[in-house]
Amino acid sequence: MKFPKFADLILFEDDDIIVVNKPPFISSLDEREGGEINMLRLAKQYTDDAQICHRLDKETSGALIMAKNPEAYRTVSMQFEKRKVKKVYHAIIDGTHVFESLLIDLPILNVGKGNVTISRQEGKRAETWFQSLKYFKHYTLVECRPVTGRMHQIRIHLATQRASIAGDEMYKGQPVFLSKIKRKYILGKDQEELPIMKRFALHAYEVSFKLPSGNDITVHAPYPKDFETLLKLLEKFDC
Repeated sequence: MKFPKFADLILFEDDDIIVVNKPPFISSLDEREGGEINMLRLAKQYTDDAQICHRLDKETSGALIMAKNPEAYRTVSMQFEKRKVKKVYHAIIDGTHVFESLLIDLPILNVGKGNVTISRQEGKRAETWFQSLKYFKHYTLVECRPVTGRMHQIRIHLATQRASIAGDEMYKGQPVFLSKIKRKYILGKDQEELPIMKRFALHAYEVSFKLPSGNDITVHAPYPKDFETLLKLLEKFDC
């Protein structure tokens, strides 16, 4: 996998903060000791004191806030703690679903090893708002606004609505194949069909918060190529 140049990922930068458009398949932080490249390492090569203010799942692309100094990190972390940071995600989900300002508030329990479950008894409060943006024959483009920041929150909340994110096999989401949406699609002899997107279709589309300077800012992260390609193919063949 070819790693992008950190400078090419920057959507916004001032003396305190950098917001980048995180590519898919790169972890936010070290998952294990040693090994692989991650967003924090890339950021530290760019500016020594870089710290990441929140996480995105490895497969999730989109807006990621980083601080360039400890004061900025504290300022933004406090906003996350007090639920002052507004986050907007876009997801492509299995099936046609009409969500009109739907609030899911099912508590989430982290059971360890990267797994979570819904638990009304032991789970921590988790709230997400959902709004359908675009309908296709077999899929829906949905806006997701998490109020809290639990692990896998958007993914598991959608799964409870039988609206798993396309390609999110952990939560029963099916990969999208061209043969499913394109009529008379013919696969060549001995060819194996690959999914249009090699990950689950979730993108951190926008983030709004207060800069350490006191100014409010909203940063919008354009779709990466794979997400955009899937949408274009759905618009063409799944309408």
